[in-house]
Amino acid sequence: MSTTMNPAGATIRPLADIGTMLRRNLRHAQRYPGLSLGALGMPVIMILLFGLIFGDTFSAGLGGGGGRGDYINFLTPGILLMSIASGTMSPAVAVCMDMTEGIVARFRTMAIFRPAVLTGHVLGNVILTIVSLGLVVGFAVLIGFRPNASFGEWLLAAALLIAVTVALTWFAIALGLTSKTPESASNIVLPISLLLPFLSNTFIPLDAMPSGIRWFAEYQPFTPIIDTLRHLLLGTPMDSGDGWLALAWCLAIAVVGYFWAQKSYNKGTVA
Repeated sequence: MSTTMNPAGATIRPLADIGTMLRRNLRHAQRYPGLSLGALGMPVIMILLFGLIFGDTFSAGLGGGGGRGDYINFLTPGILLMSIASGTMSPAVAVCMDMTEGIVARFRTMAIFRPAVLTGHVLGNVILTIVSLGLVVGFAVLIGFRPNASFGEWLLAAALLIAVTVALTWFAIALGLTSKTPESASNIVLPISLLLPFLSNTFIPLDAMPSGIRWFAEYQPFTPIIDTLRHLLLGTPMDSGDGWLALAWCLAIAVVGYFWAQKSYNKGTVA
């Protein structure tokens, strides 16, 4: 295992430290399940609510003669992205609690790999989000989701979902580090967890939106990602540049979130 030296000369093992922080965050998720259960359960409720209860109404209102099954196919990729977005609250609150309760000050006195603390939060949230995505897909299949993707297309869709999860988690952690209290941390990520998913083409196509909302939905990051997922899982047509645009958004959000989070975390410390 590779090692580095801190300024005091102590040996630092990055992978071991990241693994330790990952285990810490997973144990916290078990000990305080409220946020985790909310992140896991909300997308399942949404897929059941809009797929079963409102599915016939939405499919009839959109025209084209499609039934509930067609609408569930349309809806599920957007709910997968909503599942990722709703999971950003937990790491934002958790990292804010670490900062306000003083544990980070203790970590800074120890011979550990400095980025390990935040990386542990990211990896822990990725694992929980993967579980949430699996639940959403399972319930969606039960109520009528019928993807026709090949094995390779499933792999590409999974890679895109993980990339989105990593990007949004880093950005949420950056927001959490700027918050003074856990309560404000839970509120500051609401635009990610609520605004962007609802003001996208998750529930209705862009053509069915009022012009102002349609403009915002078309140029915000969630829409090309959802279109790419629909293309991979269902074979629906998409603009030729949507796949690259989705990747570009993931990269941009991840880079901004990572460097912002590291700068906020290291503020007031000596490298």
